[in-house]
Order: sequence, then structure tokens, then C-alpha cells
Amino acid sequence: MRTYYCLSLFIWTYMFHTVDAIPLEEKASRDLPSKRVVDLTKDDSKMLHRTKRGWMWNQFFLLEEYTGTDTQYVGKLHTDQDKGDGNLKYILTGDGAGSLFVIDENTGDIHAAKKLDREEKSLYILRAKAIDRKTGRQVEPESEFIIKIHDINDNEPKFTKDLYTASVPEMSGVGTSVIQVTATDADDANYGNSAKVVYSILQGQPYFSVDPESGIIKTALPDMSRENREQYQVVIQAKDMGGQMGGLSGTTTVNITLTDVNNNPPRFPQSTYQFNSPESVPLGTHVGRIKADDPDVGENAEMEYSIAEGDGTDMFDVITDKDTQEGIITVKQNLDFESKMLYTLKVDASNTHPDPRFLHLGPFKDTAVVKISVEDIDEPPVFSKLYYLIEVDEDVKEGSIIGQVTAYDPDAMNNLIKYSIDRHTDMDRIFSIHSENGSIFTLKPLDRESSPWHNITITATEISEWEIHPSEHQSDNSKQSSHIPVFIRILDINDHAPELAMYYETFVCENAKPGQLIQTVSVMDRDDPPRGHKFFFEPVPEFPLNPNFTIVDNKDNTAGIMTRKDGYSRNKMSTYLLPILIFDNDYPIQSSTGTLTIRVCACDNQGNMQSCNAEALVLSAGLSTGALIAILLCIIILLVLVVLFAALKRQRKKEPLIISKDDVRDNIVTYNDEGGGEEDTQAFDIGTLRNPEAREDSKLRRDVMPETIFQIRRTVPLWENIDVQDFIHRRLKENDSDPSAPPYDSLATYAYEGNDSIADSLSSLESLTADCNQDYDYLSDWGPRFKKLADMYGGDDSDRD
Repeated sequence: MRTYYCLSLFIWTYMFHTVDAIPLEEKASRDLPSKRVVDLTKDDSKMLHRTKRGWMWNQFFLLEEYTGTDTQYVGKLHTDQDKGDGNLKYILTGDGAGSLFVIDENTGDIHAAKKLDREEKSLYILRAKAIDRKTGRQVEPESEFIIKIHDINDNEPKFTKDLYTASVPEMSGVGTSVIQVTATDADDANYGNSAKVVYSILQGQPYFSVDPESGIIKTALPDMSRENREQYQVVIQAKDMGGQMGGLSGTTTVNITLTDVNNNPPRFPQSTYQFNSPESVPLGTHVGRIKADDPDVGENAEMEYSIAEGDGTDMFDVITDKDTQEGIITVKQNLDFESKMLYTLKVDASNTHPDPRFLHLGPFKDTAVVKISVEDIDEPPVFSKLYYLIEVDEDVKEGSIIGQVTAYDPDAMNNLIKYSIDRHTDMDRIFSIHSENGSIFTLKPLDRESSPWHNITITATEISEWEIHPSEHQSDNSKQSSHIPVFIRILDINDHAPELAMYYETFVCENAKPGQLIQTVSVMDRDDPPRGHKFFFEPVPEFPLNPNFTIVDNKDNTAGIMTRKDGYSRNKMSTYLLPILIFDNDYPIQSSTGTLTIRVCACDNQGNMQSCNAEALVLSAGLSTGALIAILLCIIILLVLVVLFAALKRQRKKEPLIISKDDVRDNIVTYNDEGGGEEDTQAFDIGTLRNPEAREDSKLRRDVMPETIFQIRRTVPLWENIDVQDFIHRRLKENDSDPSAPPYDSLATYAYEGNDSIADSLSSLESLTADCNQDYDYLSDWGPRFKKLADMYGGDDSDRD
């Protein structure tokens, strides 16, 4: 360190003396800007004079990172005006003045107070003054000078990244660039070799190398394989001082990855694959998966599978699973164990992105043999068609065979088949099928007009061995069945007669002329002949010639009604009935007679109808207006009388049940109507006896509070279908046995005496016409309750009365 310090001091002293040897005027003119010093006198009358500069210094130099015990001497400020008597004072200002740089104000010597770092600041700009201590006047104008820091090698090279990541394709040639690393040195590149960096590789040989000047890393071995090794870690060193001894160094790490190229073909791990498939699998079913190995990755490992050859190229297909890179064997057509039990395929696996640089290594594909065994299963019966269409005439007889379906068992067992109709598709049971041969026949008549189509489903079911021999096969009870639609079209036959299409409101004017068209009629027919409808119109044979109207066939399935005479009279005939014979041309020919009602009406001159009602007929018969008014008045008077009679009848009061307090009758119910006997059906409504509400009501006594409420008994609801006499007897029997019925001496009359009654009249009015008087004296023996009757009918007084 002392040697280093002495060397620095020697350099500094040499430079300082060199600077002092330069003439003062030359140095001042080169380093300092020109300034003027203005001297002011008291009277301000003197002229300004330019003072010659007398500073004696140049640029100073200072070494960085000084580690000595004493302060580092920088240099000396001096002016030629300094006589050495101590009258001048030196003042230093600017960068670091007073802190980094200290000046002796008497001698002008400058020292560095602290250790300096060139990398932080390489030069300092300061200003100096020389002042006369006595007068305080500047003897030299202020001037600036520069202190430069000389560099030493105190910074090692540093890389821009601590860790680099790079990649290079595998199989690359020697010298292929991988990545460039860069290191920087903070030392001064213009001073010595402190900042000159040289690169070298510490780790990663012999696979990679580095250019010592540029820092570019390159491959050093040919045909490096990613499949053998993929990751490499390379350590690069950067050293300053041109790599010489004593230089500082730094390192960085570079992770290099070999990227994949398609240099490996796919290879099957085995040469033969074996799969099984049931024969009933649907199309597109996956039978099995095969996979070829490819050590490459990414798109270089993508492959495509295809069937090269084999006896199952039409039955199977292979697709590629892009996610797993597997080949999936699928069913292309329906398999049949009975036709073929084993298929052999040759499947190729090839890369989809081959690299032309490596085609010389061989074909980038491989082949494997795939064998597929078909397994037999119990299949359902197979119909001979996908569907059946049967056409049948609607007049077919019941029990007639209209068609047949056939099915067979595709299995090797060739079991028998039985047929049946799905009754959900034939709810009315119109059809049936023979269970053994599949013949379809009718059970009911068919009608195209009500149902032109019948869509039924036929089921074919295998008859297994256990059904034929149940004792030999107890456990095998599986049944296979299949279904087929059968469309039955009902063909039309001419079984409906044509009819008039509508009811026609036809009229003829009284002033009609012969040959006038009064109505055009059309026809409808429920049949639907294949050649279309054709109708004919004729008069009925019983009246071939009608004197009033003519029927004209228009040959377009319509007919016109024409008048045949001059004028019609409503007084003579207000309505005409014209029968029309209508028949079609299909086989068998159907015909009907339609009657057209033609009214005679009054019309204007243009033929517009005015009136066809009865009033016009009456007026035309000669009744006057006064007569009509009289008839109307009579009708009104009759209506008023009927209304008054009904009102008086409603106001009539009922006669009380008990007339006086002396009346001892106990709860006698009267109906005031005995009826007119068996032959009288107008006296009362027999339907009242059949009223369900009246006969179901059970009424309790109103004169005595019952001690026990009996449950009402409901009678058997059979009243609508029995005779009235049976009804009355049944009601009497119910009342006799009902404990809740009225007392025995209460009368309930039903105004019905029965058929062919032989009983005489009970009325006392007929007793006067008898041949002899009846003796009522026995009434006195009946007690006080019958005293009134005994007084009325017993004794001579009563007879006289």
C-alpha cells in the first residue's frame, strides 16, 4: 500500500511540476475564461482597466479508493500576485468544497478529506478566489478548475442476468448459436484494461463452447439427442483485465434445453392385438384401442392410424384420438356371427408431421395386426321388411285375411316365431293375427269414412326351447322380440248414396215466366272414388213430367231448377215439393232422392222477393183491416180474463184443519180431492206420486215431541220401474211399520182406489136415494166422542132435518 501511495504521489508531483513549467500567460489563456475586473474610485472618473490573469494551476488528478492514513494531496492554488507575505487568502467553492476537498487559505494547498469512488463521480468542478486580507478585494477573478478521479480496477464484471434460459434444436450441427450472454464492468474503459472483459466456460463442456469476446454460446458436439438428455446447465465466467492474472471476474448460469425434432418414427410395442366384439353392437361402437410409441413430443409425436389391408376393411374402421394418440377400432357395419366369426386387419401408424431432414433414417410409420373375434348372442327376430303397407276394401267380410308379416330368427338356433298385435295400437280389436304364420285378418267391419287408416304394431317373439320342452330347460327363460309397424289403408267402395249438399231456401216469384232459373243445387258424397265424383240428376220415375218445374243437369255435378209455366199463385199453392233423383257413376251405383221445398213469394219487377209470409195470404183472401183488429182485441180480452182468474184462484184461502174447539178429530189430514176413479187421468198428476224428494222425506210428528229420534230408513230406490198400485201398498206397509210415523188415527189419502174397485161410495149424499133409511142409533153406544155424529144422524129429529 505504501508503494502504491508513493507511486501515486510521484505521478502527481510529476504532473504538478509539468503544469508549473507551462508559462503563466499560456496556461491562463488556455484554461480560464476571460473576465474583467472593475476598479471603482471614489470620484468614479477613472477608466476601466483589464487586469491580466495570474492564476497558476491546471487540471488536477486524484486516484480513487485512497486508503492511506494521511489525507491525499490534490494540488496547490497559486497566483503570481502572492508575494508570500500572507496578505492573500484563498477561498474554494463548488462540488465537495469543504467536505471532500479542503484548502489551506494561506498557502492554497488542496487535500482530499475522504476516499473517493470514480464509479460514483468521475470529476468535480470547483471555483477558487484570491482575496486581499486587508482590503477584502479580489486580487484574482473567480475561476473554476476540474479535479478528475483516476480509475483503479476495483469492480468485477457483472452479467445482465443471474440466470439465462435458452433452447436449441436437438441434432443441431457443431457451432450452432444458442444464446449470447453479456457482462459489464463499471471501471473506466478508457483507462487501462480494468474494463476489458473476456468470457470463458467453466461448466458445460464438451457439449457447448463460448466466444471469449462476444459471449455467444455455441454447440460443441454434433447430433445431440433430446431423447438421451434434454437439460444442460452451463456456467460462463467473465474476467476483466483482458483475462490476465489479478483481474476480477463474475459468473452466470445458462440453462439450455434441447427442443424436439421429428427424428423418431412411431413403433408398436407389440405386433399383434386381439379384441372381441358381440355381434349385436350398434354401428360406431369402440371395439378396442391400440397405440404406437413415439419418443418425440408435441406435434412431432402426432400420428395417424389407418387400415392398410385385411378381410375386415368393410366391417371396421380406425380413428385417431388426438388427445391420447391412440387408434380406436370401431364397427363400420353390422356384425353377424353366423356369417363370419373372425376378422384380421393390418393397421398403420404414421407421423403426421415428418421432418424431411431425417427421412433418410427410414419410413416414419409402423404396422400391427389386429384380430377381432365376433361373439354370438341371442338376437331378436328380424322381419322381412322395415314396415308393411296393406290395402283392403272397406266391404271386406269379417274374418278375411288381408295380409301377412314374416320374421325369422337370425341365430344359429333358428327358433320358431310367434306373432301378436300390440293391443295399445288396436284398442277396438278390429284386427287379429295368426300366431304361427303371421296372417292378419279382420274381426270387425271396416268403414273408410270413419277411419281411412289403421296403424298397428306387430310383435314377433322367439319360442325358446324351454317353452317347447319346459322339463328339459328350467332356467333358460329369456325371450327376444322385435316390433314392426303395419299401415293398413282402407280402400273406398261406393257404399254411400249422394245427397244434396245443403238445405236450400228456394222460392219462385208469382210473376215468374217459363224457363227461369230459380235454384242451382249441388251434391255431396261421403265416398271417395279414385276417378273422382260424377253425379246425375233426374226426376223421380213416379213423376217423370212435372208441370211446374224442370230439372236440368248441368253436367258439372250441379243441377238447375227451371220454371215451366207462366205465373204462380200463393192462394192456390203456397209451397211446392220437388223430388230430385240423384245417382253417381261408380260401381255399384248408389242413388237417393232429395226433396226441394219451393215457396211461392211476391216479387218486384226485377225478381227480388218481397213477402212470403201468412199475413200476405190472409190479406189477399179478402179480410179487411177492421176484422183483423177485432180478432186481435178478442185475443187480448181472453188473455186478460185468464190472468184475472189465475189471480183470484191464488187469493183463495185454505179451510182450517180444526174448525172449532169442540172438534175432537185428532190430526186429520185432508186433500180435498178424491179423483175421478180409475178412468180419470186428468184429475191429478200421477207423476207426483213418483217424486223422489217427496217419497224420501221422513217427517216426524208435529203434535208430540218424540222421546227418541230414530234413524231415518232409506227405501230401496226402485220407484221408477214399479206400478202405482204396488207403490201405494209399499208406502202403506212402510208407514205401518215405522215407529216415527203419525198416529194410527191420522188419515193419509193418496186419491187412488185401485183397479176395478167393487166398493160402494162412502158419501152420505147417496143415502137419501136409498130405498130404506139406515139406522144410526148404534152411534150413541160409541161414547162421548161420537155424540155429535149421534145427534146429527140418530133419532127422528135428525131424519126430519
